[in-house]
Amino acid sequence: RRSNMSDNREESTFHPLGEKPFRFACHKGVPCFTDCCADLSLILTPYDIVRLKGRLGISSDEFIDRYTEPKLDEAYRFPVIRLLMNEDDRRSCPFVTPDGCTVYEDRPGACRIYPLGRAAMNLGGADRPAREKFFLVRESHCRGFEEEREWTAAEWMSSEGLEDYNAMNDRWLRILTSTRSLGSNADAERKVAMFYMASYNLDRFRDFVLKSPFLDRFDVDAGTRERIASDDTALMLFAFDWLRFALFGEDTMKVRN
Repeated sequence: RRSNMSDNREESTFHPLGEKPFRFACHKGVPCFTDCCADLSLILTPYDIVRLKGRLGISSDEFIDRYTEPKLDEAYRFPVIRLLMNEDDRRSCPFVTPDGCTVYEDRPGACRIYPLGRAAMNLGGADRPAREKFFLVRESHCRGFEEEREWTAAEWMSSEGLEDYNAMNDRWLRILTSTRSLGSNADAERKVAMFYMASYNLDRFRDFVLKSPFLDRFDVDAGTRERIASDDTALMLFAFDWLRFALFGEDTMKVRN
């Protein structure tokens, strides 16, 4: 499934959805099945990586090396990474087969939401829920819109398991899209490197927290230490708090006296 977070290889049309239902279904009986799982520029979020590397049973380093490539995007001052497509004629997704997605239960949030697009607002407030607007992404090749099944945006989001993805991704997007100063050029370069590690390479970030003087400098309770030692999702959320402190000076970490 193609995401609104990916670059379209053909002309698409975008229709504000509101409360109106839409018709759509994607299954093996649809003539275009898996056609949209190719030639993508699909940006991966930290939570996407947590789910995928956990599904594959590999380290952060191995996942980044095998399945991603960096992407420079003028819209962001921090680096993003995208899913690396296969080197075949279609530039197909590395996880797709003629029978469908091999990581379906842990597929990225961008794949889950298609054919919807989501605009989240109020991301600047770290403790405020985002306001949402949805639109329908229509691509000329897609035959799923000819199916009879009707959905509202809320029904689609629920059926695709997007509640956790949106909650996790919105917390990271507040950091990615922040316009707050990073300080001097030297500070900014160091902070960008920290953003990359804490966002994408959680195994290295775990070593940074647990195998450096970090815990001598910051007051982290025993329960949190235990969770981040073994739970990647807990570690990721801890990393988001750390980035807000390290990048922007927010009061999200307790410094020891």
